[in-house]
Amino acid sequence: MTNAKPHTTPHTHPSPATPGNTLVSCWQPLTRNCAMPNTPDAFAIQVDKLKGELVLQGDRVRALVEQSIDAVFARDLAAATAAINLDAEVDRVDVELEKSCVALLTEATGIGNRLEATQLRWVLMIVKVNNELERIADVGVAIAENAGAFKVSCDHLPPTFRVLANSVIGILRDSVACLDRLDPELARVVLLSEEAVLAFKQALIRDAQQQVSTGKLSVDLASALHDVAMQCTNIADHCTNIAEQVMYTATGKIVRHMQGHWEEVTLPPSQ
Repeated sequence: MTNAKPHTTPHTHPSPATPGNTLVSCWQPLTRNCAMPNTPDAFAIQVDKLKGELVLQGDRVRALVEQSIDAVFARDLAAATAAINLDAEVDRVDVELEKSCVALLTEATGIGNRLEATQLRWVLMIVKVNNELERIADVGVAIAENAGAFKVSCDHLPPTFRVLANSVIGILRDSVACLDRLDPELARVVLLSEEAVLAFKQALIRDAQQQVSTGKLSVDLASALHDVAMQCTNIADHCTNIAEQVMYTATGKIVRHMQGHWEEVTLPPSQ
């Protein structure tokens, strides 16, 4: 099997999920509804289908996180529960995507085809990003589960909390967009954005500590803010992992965070 690259045209997908518009995938694993690839073009088509489902999963996870954060700000436990309920579909698609990737590689190699490095990178990228998205969804659920701590308090939330939340939603949107377009430049933006998220988290913690010391914020709510701030930085970290995978697939370069900055390393052709 010679090298055939999957298409990189952005996929058309539904609007983000809302309480009345949940993204529910109707796809089935490749092993159930299509023949396995025996040509480079057929392999590329199957990988492109998997990438399209991965982008849909990214939209699904983004919707879950947005709803979770909105529920916290609205102090709405019903909305938080609705966000948590979205995780079941995320988990189902996560498993089906991984099964389909394994089936694709097993069948392609089982019939004696030789996969090029580029083809393997595509499939491995899908598997790795799929895992990152599932973990982001888990963090989104944890945020929604914290909504109860905000419901019992009438304290005003520090403005830096909204800044942090918006920055995390933005980095998640960009990570899904750079995946959809296989855009290394946008992936670099995602990588650089992590530092801003960390700075906003520190600013929020300082603001919360100051408000606790002056009696404007309860200790319990400050603790809940700290938990959500940490969860936001966890989401940003997973987003940078997605960006790293996009960079590697698009350019062949490995990206590492070293001594406070990102470095790109080009692998030798044999690797």
